[in-house]
Amino acid sequence: MGGVNRTNAVAEGANLLALRSHNTALVLDLLRTAGEEGISRLELAERTGLTPQAVSKITARLRAEGLAAEAGRRASTGGKPRTVLRLVPGAGHAVGAHLDRDELRTVLVDLTGAVVAERRAPLDLGAGADAVVAAVAREVTAAVAEADTGAGAVAGTVRAGSVLGVGVALPGPLDHTRGVLHRVTGFPEWDGFPLRDALARRLGMPVVVDKDTNAAALNLAVGEEVGRAVGSFAYLHLGTGLGAGLVIGGTVHRGARTGAGEFGHQVIQLDGPPCTCGGRGCIEALCLAAVAGGDLDEAARVLGAGAANLVGLLDIDLVLLGGRTVATAPDAFVRGVAGVLAGRARREGAETVPVRVAPGGERGVAEGAAQLLLAPLFGRTPTPGAAAPAGAGSASAPGAAAAPGPPLRP
Repeated sequence: MGGVNRTNAVAEGANLLALRSHNTALVLDLLRTAGEEGISRLELAERTGLTPQAVSKITARLRAEGLAAEAGRRASTGGKPRTVLRLVPGAGHAVGAHLDRDELRTVLVDLTGAVVAERRAPLDLGAGADAVVAAVAREVTAAVAEADTGAGAVAGTVRAGSVLGVGVALPGPLDHTRGVLHRVTGFPEWDGFPLRDALARRLGMPVVVDKDTNAAALNLAVGEEVGRAVGSFAYLHLGTGLGAGLVIGGTVHRGARTGAGEFGHQVIQLDGPPCTCGGRGCIEALCLAAVAGGDLDEAARVLGAGAANLVGLLDIDLVLLGGRTVATAPDAFVRGVAGVLAGRARREGAETVPVRVAPGGERGVAEGAAQLLLAPLFGRTPTPGAAAPAGAGSASAPGAAAAPGPPLRP
């Protein structure tokens, strides 16, 4: 492919985003969940509430754009067999980049969310804006090129123009609507930096920026294993820092200023040890100090105290644990957090909220970053602010998409 910042690629990728009307999103999501077996137009009409004529128009447009294709024929109760349609996974791709304090993980996923290329590289988040932006641009370009040339996981999977954009996830606080960083914990020099716009100019494609915990929570919310079964949950991410992603009623809860989920900086010990945020006695400081001292039981107990606060405040259904530190001893962390929650439930005479390790492993944040671009295409979540590359036209900047619901009549 020879790089991703090409004008025609940007315009074609943006056209995929422009397709995202409410009704089209309903149809696309059903095509996606139907898998390789596909689904007929009649079934699409029945399940969306749209008229057969409206479904025919939408599917004809999707086929013309290469997003849908015939998957064979299926016997009907009467008359000729029905034509079955399926989503074409390789018709669109999204890049997800997870900027941790010391590592950059980049994935390229297709329309089903399947990873077709993955890269990891060292990163110093404190090296300065120019160095970090250059590193992200380099890794994004390399991930797409590898998938296209065969050096990555799947050869020749990326057709020209199929990349919708780049989702970037990193520690907060930040403003996801404008893509501007605030005083990133431990790196206050990022305050006010327009990361979204800087990367959009560098890459020549739409970019969305969000907190790492929100991205991971989104990935879980749109997945089959968690999102289809649980309406409200907290994802606690313990790695080089500590944060939470909150899903309430099936939707990622960011708050009015992207301030929700700053879980690690709730104070639970007055006059406790100093934290990198400038406060004292924060859960993050206590938890990481216990980890550094090799006392994982104490780290899990502290994490459990914070989780119990969340359960009490939000009445959530499930607590999920993730991050590289949890990955080193998942059983110990699940056992410790679950023990604190069980004690709380006994005192209140309530049901114990279950605790599990989040599915997806260490690349869950990067995959969630890609979902910042993909999920709105299927009507699964509103789109945070996205920067369009200069000169790409208004179609490059996706607007908000409503969650699937009753169809909108013309």
